[in-house]
Amino acid sequence: MIEIQNLTKSYGQIKAVNDISFTVEKGEILGFLGPNGAGKSTTMNIITGFIPSTEGTVKVCGYDIMENPKEVKRRIGYLPEQPPLYVDMTVQEYLDFASELKMVDKKQKKSQMADILELVKLGDVRNRLIKNLSKGYKQRVGLAQALLGNPDVLILDEPTVGLDPKQIIEIRKLIKALGKQHTIILSSHILPEVSAVCERVVIINKGQIAAIDTPENLSKGFGSDRRLAVTVAGPKSSVTGAIKEISGVRYIEPNIEKEKDVVSYIIEAEKDIDVRRPLFFAMAKLGYPILELKSLNLSLEDIFLQLTTTEEKEVGR
Repeated sequence: MIEIQNLTKSYGQIKAVNDISFTVEKGEILGFLGPNGAGKSTTMNIITGFIPSTEGTVKVCGYDIMENPKEVKRRIGYLPEQPPLYVDMTVQEYLDFASELKMVDKKQKKSQMADILELVKLGDVRNRLIKNLSKGYKQRVGLAQALLGNPDVLILDEPTVGLDPKQIIEIRKLIKALGKQHTIILSSHILPEVSAVCERVVIINKGQIAAIDTPENLSKGFGSDRRLAVTVAGPKSSVTGAIKEISGVRYIEPNIEKEKDVVSYIIEAEKDIDVRRPLFFAMAKLGYPILELKSLNLSLEDIFLQLTTTEEKEVGR
């Protein structure tokens, strides 16, 4: 559905996007992640035709954005982080105006508008001024304009920013429902939301792709025996000091004191180093029994930080 090949965007000597390639399959919800300044917005603006690339190609439904920009734009619905709303219009007036800009077929406009208003639950506020709506409803209006014209692709940039927990859940359910009929690229800083909604993620950092996979596979790959939860019966200061001395341990944090001198710890090891055996022998030498030991898969947030943060954690910090 979307093919991005060797995409580069340069501003003078600075490469905001540097030779990235990935595809998005039909009906897929793809999470597009990265820290501020990583190149996410630049990439989305290139896909939607807002700005041109320096090198590389973007194809949507087989159409090249440079060769057939109108055909590509006709197939994309875009919700930017700040929805492009005219707040002195009513919801109905704004959507009528947006449908004219998108040249929605007049024969289909009425039924399509009714379907969209029902889908995003705006029917009760269609005659209210947008400026009088809550943040959650304004996001719904922005999403409604993105759906006009029944585009094959939806690009959603921070669709739940500024919403309360109830509104976030509602928009999350709506995005999952939309994924049944549309291909979606979702950019969000709320990583648990991405894990809950997206089937696959692309993590971009400093203009380059750092990882592409499902959240589950990323978690397994990064979490394999590198992050441990261990419960030890022994004085916390002695146990912590001994674990810090184990070669390959990069981080230790006392987690829960279950009873006097019985504490659980989170231990993180260096890449490709298995500290389980050294940990066993170190505790056995001190006579402190290990009551529980298990591997922990990293969350998407942990993986994101590992891939996008250059600073190393200090042991024991």
